[in-house]
Amino acid sequence: MRGDLRHAGWAAVTGLALLLALTSCIRLRIVRTPSAPALPAGVEAISLLGDTLRSFPLAPAVRARYEQQLAEAKRAYDRTPANADSIIWYARRLGYLGRVREAIAIYTRGAELHPDDPWMYRHRGHRYITVREFDNAIRDLERAAKLAEGKPDVVEPDGQPNAANQPIGTLHSNIDYHLALAWYLKGDYERALPIYRRELARARNDDRRVSIGHWLYMSLRRLGRDAEAGEVANQFTRGMNVIENGTYHQLTLMYRGLVSPDSVLSVGPSGEMSVTDATAAYGLANWHWYNGRHAEAERTWRRIIAGGQWGAFGYIAAEVELARARR
Repeated sequence: MRGDLRHAGWAAVTGLALLLALTSCIRLRIVRTPSAPALPAGVEAISLLGDTLRSFPLAPAVRARYEQQLAEAKRAYDRTPANADSIIWYARRLGYLGRVREAIAIYTRGAELHPDDPWMYRHRGHRYITVREFDNAIRDLERAAKLAEGKPDVVEPDGQPNAANQPIGTLHSNIDYHLALAWYLKGDYERALPIYRRELARARNDDRRVSIGHWLYMSLRRLGRDAEAGEVANQFTRGMNVIENGTYHQLTLMYRGLVSPDSVLSVGPSGEMSVTDATAAYGLANWHWYNGRHAEAERTWRRIIAGGQWGAFGYIAAEVELARARR
């Protein structure tokens, strides 16, 4: 696992940062963030609707696999606790299991040891979104973007590889994706737009194009810029080479009228949803909202909450919508 996150240029930077951290009593920079809120035992976050959020709803086989991966990452971390890759993979594995506060704490330690490493802030920013701390997420992701600016982009290995075992994201694209998402969740679509536009122009594969295009389309529709949204949607076709973001692809085709809304969403017999179901449902709910079917949109947002996937971005966005409606 160690070494697969780094381009050679990052190795030199992080090596210097580690030397300074371990051998000097003078710290050039200590990176701090606000303390975690006081939460009841076993609670990772309080939702925007006031609900307590605990463990992720994982199937037993998935949980077992994630636990085994965590054990491997923990052994690597215990052997080399100051190594940047060991820190990142240990925290990532904690996050997949829904142990998000522990993951944030590990990333924070990593940021103190490696204050100029953008990966620490990219990943911690993601997990701040998970626990609904959007301002902290923006702070981290903007720092990651500044640290990565002007540096070669690096492919980010997947924690759970897709069917083709082909990573689709990079350091730069994942920083921007999560930063724009944080602005979107705050309702600041204008701040999200230039980031989405830049990333759509830079996208190297169709998976990135449909994921970025989906959120860009939704941002434009929320701003009432329907003609521009239509221009974005027109870039997407049935024949795109999409490996893992099939849900985003279907949504972009729905925006063009190439597939029916009913074909986009599937829900389990008891109302349960997968992460991708929550993604599809949020896009569908927004589609109803844009087209004046506000009651149907709200019903769909509530179905997402009932589906239980509180770590999914579609779930978090549905929470935002319902919380906004209460105000």
